[in-house]
Amino acid sequence: MNESPTGWRKSSYSAQQVTCVEVGRIEGDWRKSSRSHQISACVEVAPTSYGAAVRDSKDRDAGYFTTTADQWRLFVTAVKAGRFEV
Repeated sequence: MNESPTGWRKSSYSAQQVTCVEVGRIEGDWRKSSRSHQISACVEVAPTSYGAAVRDSKDRDAGYFTTTADQWRLFVTAVKAGRFEV
């Protein structure tokens, strides 16, 4: 993917550098899957302007990864189809 998703921006300190840190914004609250019930060790997801952010509920300080809307939709479809052990 050559193009940055909507919502990402370079630091103002990066000037014309190609390799620099970009920051994005999580646009909603983190939530656990409705299928996790009372389990405390699960995955949490939050919407972003371009897809979703995903983190481990046991270790929220460890960070998160992001996906595009298409990647998230394909993943959820695969889970619902039983393609993974969950």
